[in-house]
Amino acid sequence: MSIIENSKNKIGQAVAEAFVKASEKGAFSVPEELEISEKIQLEVPKDEQHGDFACNIAMLLAKELRMPPRKIAEAIAAEIETGGEIEKIEVAGAGFINFYLSNSRLYEVIREIEEKGCDYGRIDIGKGKKVMVEFVSANPTGPMHMGNARGGALGDCMASVLEYAGYDVTREFYVNDAGNQIEKFGKSLEARYIQQLKGEDAIEFPEDGYHGDDITEHAKAFIEIEGDKYLDTSSEERKGALVAYALEKNVNYLKTDLEKYRIFYDVWFRESELHKSGKVQDAIDRLTKAGYTYEEDGAIWINCEKMGLEKNEVLVRQNGIPTYFAADIAYHINKIETRGYDLCIDVWGADHHGHIARMKAALAACGIDPDKFEVSIMQLVRLTRDGEAVRMSKRTGKAITLTDLLEDVSVDAARFLFNMRMAGSHLDFDLDLAVKQESENPVFYVQYAHARICSILKVLKEEGIEVKSFGEINPDVLTEKEELALLKKLCDLPEEIRMAAETREPAKITRYVMDLASAFHTFYNACRVKVEDAEVMNARLKLVDSTRIVILGVLNMLKINAPEKM
Repeated sequence: MSIIENSKNKIGQAVAEAFVKASEKGAFSVPEELEISEKIQLEVPKDEQHGDFACNIAMLLAKELRMPPRKIAEAIAAEIETGGEIEKIEVAGAGFINFYLSNSRLYEVIREIEEKGCDYGRIDIGKGKKVMVEFVSANPTGPMHMGNARGGALGDCMASVLEYAGYDVTREFYVNDAGNQIEKFGKSLEARYIQQLKGEDAIEFPEDGYHGDDITEHAKAFIEIEGDKYLDTSSEERKGALVAYALEKNVNYLKTDLEKYRIFYDVWFRESELHKSGKVQDAIDRLTKAGYTYEEDGAIWINCEKMGLEKNEVLVRQNGIPTYFAADIAYHINKIETRGYDLCIDVWGADHHGHIARMKAALAACGIDPDKFEVSIMQLVRLTRDGEAVRMSKRTGKAITLTDLLEDVSVDAARFLFNMRMAGSHLDFDLDLAVKQESENPVFYVQYAHARICSILKVLKEEGIEVKSFGEINPDVLTEKEELALLKKLCDLPEEIRMAAETREPAKITRYVMDLASAFHTFYNACRVKVEDAEVMNARLKLVDSTRIVILGVLNMLKINAPEKM
């Protein structure tokens, strides 16, 4: 249990016991059905002058007890003993009970960090539940764009946060290697293959084909291996050979680029396997048996209206090819039912928002708990330079890809800045800011805090002054407001991980480590570490080293480097 959780539990227990005492003394008449424990809520006030925790139980009970909330609050507060951890209690405003805690509880965080090292902050709300985070899953017919870059950082960091929260996490990439886009990919490759061998006029390039240079490069490379061998074969055989060659190349490129981005997947799952194994047809049959499909105009439709949704969707086209939606239903059945995941979280772009309700409804129609499926919707990214939007790569003149981005900015900057805002918020990625070696660059600011601490420790060690164990220091001497603020921020990490895991928002952790770096810089500018008073020096040095450990642990979680000198 974290220090904050422990304090909240103690206060909650004290409030419950005080309520019983006050009611026994006749302060108020309590309805028999009232469960007081369910009413106790504690929050950290935005203004530190209002204490460490505030309880609004009086407002919640006012109607049931038929009393002004302030009178209820005063009656409860009068029965809570101060001293020890609870230093002072105040009733404020309409009836808030504000708790001011002693500093002694904060000092325990130093001991906990010493014991746990970079594992400090790990919690176990997940209880080992199996969670899959499926993210990026870029179309394998071309390179990754900026949405994939943001989705990669968000998905990978979300997975890390869930791991720190005690979940058994699997990272998965869903390879869309079947369906219409692969058919279009094959036609595009075939046209370029024939054009390379017989000239531009030999075949018309498909109007809806993939026009990127990568298609031409694939055709050229294929010719170097196979020559004109496939000119005289059937179109289907030719396209099949070209797709088999180019698709594997593209998937390998995706793996390489993502690994450069420090994303390593546990599973690369192929859509084609669902088709080959008959699982897509099984899903359609399952929906049909449940009464949720119908045929119209030669196609098979899912009756979304029967599920309470507005628009019906095609499951199998007139040409007999299942839609992406049909395969997606089969895929999620596989994840939840076949492979037994307790929760499946997908990171999708905003353009897929309408797909969420349909997928949940389809799973429910198949007898699967739709609450086991979640989607984190990610808004668009706008790259800027000199305050202007940037859409094209200087090198290629084409849309900027993940590879282009990582040629301009570091992986550290990309991963950190893409996690600066909640997934549902639009993000402006400032390319100028990302490369600045100044404190206004958030990732530099945090890394500099770590490097600064390492420098302090190194200099003092050279002078024979080393970090002592918790048992060898007197933490009670840490009483300056900057010291206490830093201690409080260190205490916050387990709670921040809990909130980030529950909301699926890793941006909370990015902001936390920025706030921690800020608290450290403020402390360091106000409190000298090397002072004549040995007790103060040793306690401050231990506090500094504890901060180093926590910054290192958080950056490790986000897969961002923590340099020891800058």
